[in-house]
Amino acid sequence: MSAIRPLFVVAGIGNGSGTGASSARLFAKLGYSVALISRGPEHLNKLASEINQNRGEAVPFPVPDYAPASIRAAFSSIRARFPTTNYPLRVALFNAGYGVWKPFLEITEEEVRQSLDVNVLAAFTFSREVLLEFTKNDLEQPSEGGKGGSRKKGTLIFTGATAAIRGNTTTSAFAAGKFGLRALSQSLAKEFGKQNIHVAHSIIDGNILTDRARGHHNDPAWEANADTRLDPDSIAKAYLSLVEQDSSAWAWEVDLRPAHEKW
Repeated sequence: MSAIRPLFVVAGIGNGSGTGASSARLFAKLGYSVALISRGPEHLNKLASEINQNRGEAVPFPVPDYAPASIRAAFSSIRARFPTTNYPLRVALFNAGYGVWKPFLEITEEEVRQSLDVNVLAAFTFSREVLLEFTKNDLEQPSEGGKGGSRKKGTLIFTGATAAIRGNTTTSAFAAGKFGLRALSQSLAKEFGKQNIHVAHSIIDGNILTDRARGHHNDPAWEANADTRLDPDSIAKAYLSLVEQDSSAWAWEVDLRPAHEKW
């Protein structure tokens, strides 16, 4: 019989230098098979090849956009490639997002719609597909002696932002989407916790060290100083800690920030 291997699904990996990619690498090292959902086949294929070359197992599932039909199609392909009998979905991360930072009177209706479509509607569709799979799982059991073990059917994590709890002068469209994402995650945590499904929301409070951020700051001192920026590998470790929490002490929300954040 084929060995059973847990599955990790992540939506949103950008160019492979941020939180989604770091999480995929970490969970692959821990023995999870990894399904990668994102736009941009080039970056997806590159990340999948990297993980596979390092003795992990990752498969890219590119989508043209984060419309509900595209997400459902990706999950249909994931189920075909990773059948539940051998690859039970145990961890899922919604890391996709859309942001626009402009004065209110400069923001267009299309930008507002895009923020809500990606940050809320796509998250809703992703969650539905994930939770349908989680409900099929058996509980993870404590190890011998009654200690350890999460006693959960799965963990669903959302990457949020400071804008999920506080609007600012140029975040009206972005904050509307992130407020909605946070409300969705809180509602799901309340509803599905009763089924031993762990739902958690992460507030990212600061700038993450990504290729895009490096170009924006253009400051070697900022990049070198771990106290002033978030490291995507460290965020991935924080997400792993959520997955490892057992049912007697679950966190719904964590706030991740560098030691010297100024927000």
